[in-house]
Amino acid sequence: MASPLCERLERSVRALERRGAWLPPLLARVTVGWIFVQSGWGKLHNLDQVVRFFTELGIPAPQIQAPFAASTELVCGALVLAGLATRVAALPLIIVMVVALSTALADRIGELSDLFALAEFCYIVMLVGLAVFGAGPVSLDASIARLWAQHESVSARVIPTRDS
Repeated sequence: MASPLCERLERSVRALERRGAWLPPLLARVTVGWIFVQSGWGKLHNLDQVVRFFTELGIPAPQIQAPFAASTELVCGALVLAGLATRVAALPLIIVMVVALSTALADRIGELSDLFALAEFCYIVMLVGLAVFGAGPVSLDASIARLWAQHESVSARVIPTRDS
């Protein structure tokens, strides 16, 4: 049987977990969202350099891929930052990072453990978390879900059904 002190400590830890559950997804969103917004903005304002770099990497159709990647980073980064359509916006960013790892950063990866030292891999990990678990309670996604639930609740009370 657990001591009263252990039980009290366990209840306190669970309460802290519930109260702080909003923080990790918010930190992940702000971190990766801001990084991708800045990266996309920078690439869009230096497209000639990005096209040359993509050409050197052997990426097909660099004139198309460079603005596409830059726009993806900017738009999806802004969506993640705001927490709007986060699960959907995270997926193209994961793809962009996988391409970056397999092209521009391939020479830095000799073994699996080398991935853990690369920021791009860490971005993928955070984006996978956001894609799986969502943007968290401090996001536009959560605000829209709350508004939708209120609307559905009101509609269910106001609109009579056939059974009424």
